[in-house]
Amino acid sequence: MKKVLLIEDDVHIKELLEIHLKDLQCQLSMATNGAVGYNMALNESFDLIVLDLMLPGKDGLEICRDLRANDVVTPILMLTARSEEVDKIIGLETGADDYLTKPFSVREFIARVKAIFRRVQMLKQSDEIEQVIKLGNLQIDKNKRKVLREQERIDLTPKEFDLLYLLATNPGTSYSRGRLLSLIWGYEFEGYEHTVNSHINRLRSKLEKDLNQPEYILTTWGVGYRFNDELPVTSLI
Repeated sequence: MKKVLLIEDDVHIKELLEIHLKDLQCQLSMATNGAVGYNMALNESFDLIVLDLMLPGKDGLEICRDLRANDVVTPILMLTARSEEVDKIIGLETGADDYLTKPFSVREFIARVKAIFRRVQMLKQSDEIEQVIKLGNLQIDKNKRKVLREQERIDLTPKEFDLLYLLATNPGTSYSRGRLLSLIWGYEFEGYEHTVNSHINRLRSKLEKDLNQPEYILTTWGVGYRFNDELPVTSLI
């Protein structure tokens, strides 16, 4: 049974989502105050957090940002009444895994939740195959979600780590921005390819010694991005 935390102060939406999450056989915990919900998310273990953007006590963006800063990697599905593009981008780049704008259909909500659960299950299965890989001076530990460069830890957000791991485990393979959106965010975010660009830029700023001559994440002009396949690769168990 999946454990889901719903942080939502709209009574009607809360009741509607409660019904359908329970129909999915989810064990549900709820909070209507952002500060209360944040403490629950920080101190308890959940498979998914459904998070409203506008909340009393602590807003959704702040909750998402602070959870990621405290290494909470629980998937977050963000809900909001705002429809402006900038809010979607901020939500995704703050660390949300998916984004729904109110009003939304129940079918779409259920589809997003199922997609997140499937993606998490796939990640768990991949953990059993390969735990740690070493590429040049870079070491990536999938289970601990830890990255070392020359034995120095590099702090990454969940999405930055997922992007790096995907590219690093498929060196030389070029991915378009749209494909990366689909694989990493688990859904088609048409028109938000620049979200990938900003994540890649932040990854490079953390990993590369010389941004003008990147060693790890390379650009495939006219296509997208790839990991350098000329680095020595060693799989560790």
